[in-house]
Amino acid sequence: MKIQVTTKTIDDASKALEGVAKKTPLQYNKRLSEQFGAIIYFKREDLQDVRSYKIRGAYTMMHSLSVKEKERGVVCASAGNHAQGVAMSASLLKVRAAIFMPLSTPLQKINKVKQFGGSWIDVQFVGQTYDESYAAAQAFGEEKGMVFVHAFDDPRTISGQGTVAKEIVEQHKGTIDYVFCPVGGGGLISGMGIYLKEKMPRIKIIGVEPKGAPAMRHSLDQKRIVTLKHIDTFVDGAAMHRVGELSYHITAKIADKVVLADEGKICVMMIDLYQSEGIVTEPAGALAISALDQYAKEIKGKTIVCILSGGNNDILRYPEIMEKSLIYKELKHYFLVQFAQRPGQLRAFLDNALGPTDDIVRFEYVKHNSREKGPALVGIELADKRDLKPLLDKMDTLQLRYTKITVDDPLYSFLL
Repeated sequence: MKIQVTTKTIDDASKALEGVAKKTPLQYNKRLSEQFGAIIYFKREDLQDVRSYKIRGAYTMMHSLSVKEKERGVVCASAGNHAQGVAMSASLLKVRAAIFMPLSTPLQKINKVKQFGGSWIDVQFVGQTYDESYAAAQAFGEEKGMVFVHAFDDPRTISGQGTVAKEIVEQHKGTIDYVFCPVGGGGLISGMGIYLKEKMPRIKIIGVEPKGAPAMRHSLDQKRIVTLKHIDTFVDGAAMHRVGELSYHITAKIADKVVLADEGKICVMMIDLYQSEGIVTEPAGALAISALDQYAKEIKGKTIVCILSGGNNDILRYPEIMEKSLIYKELKHYFLVQFAQRPGQLRAFLDNALGPTDDIVRFEYVKHNSREKGPALVGIELADKRDLKPLLDKMDTLQLRYTKITVDDPLYSFLL
């Protein structure tokens, strides 16, 4: 496949983006630098007006259209961030845009899309995933004769995303050893990789995908584009059934490795960033930073750049984020407990099984009409993950019949 993305197309995109996309700061992070014994920077793409790097690719692509193409209007599919980029670009360029979004898109992103696009856009909600919205958007575009603005699989979009790397090179005059980049469809890592590998040939580029949507990783492993049947859409900005054809071929050429980050680990990082630095990220925004601990030995003494790709997070999602964080850190556990049909069983559990810092955070009879026979769902939060074994030992001593529910258990998604 001929790759039509070069440092020149990225330089040209940078010129087109002047006055549209911000030159976001390359920000030193003291906390993580001390933690890993490295020099760690964040490229703060969450500080764009649309709170993500997606404005770069969307505007570059739409700016390149001819007058006749602009008159036909554009159509796109997006889980949120690309939609904001297209919406803002439509308003700036005075181009009509139809934007297809999954039904699962967070409300915060939907409202921002409408705010940026105003009367220039029409938003339609189709399907539960990006891929379902994508199919609907393509069909609509073909029927109406509109130009499709791809989120990641177009050389113009990829060139726009590559301007992130151009800014990093301009902002940091010394050596950069590693760049950690989030991967969804592959547009960002493709554009950045082409620019960085030419300007800094020895740099290592690490792509980071969510564990629940490893489309690029599986494709690279099998040396062909793989379509995933099932994905976890929690990291909505990077949850793809299938990566782009162009972005796959570029990533296969420029990425040193694509690793997976657990969704729980991403939540831990989101909370740490908020509590320590006051940075609000969406799950995909914290994706790259979440893989640092996988390279703890390799990055010691090195200079690292992590792409903090987006900050479009709905505040209503924080209870779920806290939940996933606690479960990942092994501080929250759920059990189905079958209490014996005799008085004092629940009291014995409270008095003799729970440790002094253990806390029941959920108690619910699964069968509401048969409390004497039905098991109870019990959620327990620990102060230290080492407190789990004493808890289980005490429950066994009390001869309680229980089942521990893990996140991989079908019961988890059914009951919680």
